[in-house]
Amino acid sequence: MNRFLIATNSIKDENLNLTSQIEEYIQKQGGESFCILGDQTEEILYKLDSDKTFDCVIALGGDGTILNVSRDLRHLNLPIVGVNLGTLGFLTEVEPEQIFSVIDRLMKDEYELEERMNLYGHVIKGETNEIIAKDIALNDIVVTRAGFSRIIGLKVYVNGKVIDIYEADGVIVSTPTGSTGYNLSAGGPLVSPKTQLMIVTPISPHSLTSKSIVLSSEDEIVIEVLKMRKAQKEEAIVNFDGQPGIQLSPGDRIVMKRAKSVTKLIKLFDVTFYEVLREKIANHF
Repeated sequence: MNRFLIATNSIKDENLNLTSQIEEYIQKQGGESFCILGDQTEEILYKLDSDKTFDCVIALGGDGTILNVSRDLRHLNLPIVGVNLGTLGFLTEVEPEQIFSVIDRLMKDEYELEERMNLYGHVIKGETNEIIAKDIALNDIVVTRAGFSRIIGLKVYVNGKVIDIYEADGVIVSTPTGSTGYNLSAGGPLVSPKTQLMIVTPISPHSLTSKSIVLSSEDEIVIEVLKMRKAQKEEAIVNFDGQPGIQLSPGDRIVMKRAKSVTKLIKLFDVTFYEVLREKIANHF
């Protein structure tokens, strides 16, 4: 590969110093590059020549940058290599000092591709039974309390059968990739990103027995918002990979299942998920 799209978090790459060095290095090696910044991805790409193609995306930032790239550039179906300018960086395999040797390897096609499962979800309005929103997430789909709600009631179905009713701050439905994110903070299990499954984890449940549930990737999950307070119209919010939330009222439902699309991550080093996990968490704490 020799055509690179560079997606940079300009807050983390101050003055675009590393971005400029990468662009200059790629050009010296006979490659081509094009840089886009943060939330400008969609706007700028639509202005590009329709014949302009790329071989991969170099994402400079943290895990949030990779999530944004996966979201905004999904229609290009490009593999992503992440350069860690953040803190933990479970998705960003490359450290800044390694990037130039990594570019050499990419140009020689010395890498592997790892496909990560995505979640698809759509929101059904309870009053009209209409789909009012739909989206895809690499990490998770999260239903949480809205406004000044104390706790919310959420009825969870799997393949049409009720598996639990939670009175809680919310519920996380996570992919294996997202198991190291909000799911981990809420006490959910860590799973290998190579697996194909979904994790349902309640957030601060008002119960002594509520635990995470691990489900098959072939299952369909539905979360229904229950009425908890007479005076409050909007009980909850749903968001996809931390994007701005969609307001939910009692009777609204979120239907979730494995998405048809996958996110392709470039793997360059022979390091297992468990080694990365041990190193990242040990260094962070």
